[in-house]
Amino acid sequence: MDSVSLNRFQESLKDWITKITQQHHPIKVTDPQGQDFVVISAEDWEREQETLYILQNQDLMQQIARSMETHGTQRGYQPSSEEIDEILSV
Repeated sequence: MDSVSLNRFQESLKDWITKITQQHHPIKVTDPQGQDFVVISAEDWEREQETLYILQNQDLMQQIARSMETHGTQRGYQPSSEEIDEILSV
C-alpha cells in the first residue's frame, strides 16, 4: 500500500482516484498531525466486508471446510454429463 502526505494526495487527487478505483490499490494518507487514514474503492470495501462476514460466520466456515474436505477426497457432488453440458452452454 502506498503512503502519501495529505498535501501530495490533494495535489494529485485525480491520479490517486484512478489508482484506487481502477487498479484496486488502497492509499494510506497521513495528515499534518501524523494521523493516518486509508482511501479504498467502494467495490473493494464491499468485498472486504463480505470476506469479514464469512470469516466471522462459524456455520459458513464449517460448510467451506466440509466442502474442501469432500472436494479433496473427491467425495463431493459429481454433476451428470447433462448438467455439465447445461452449465457449459450458458
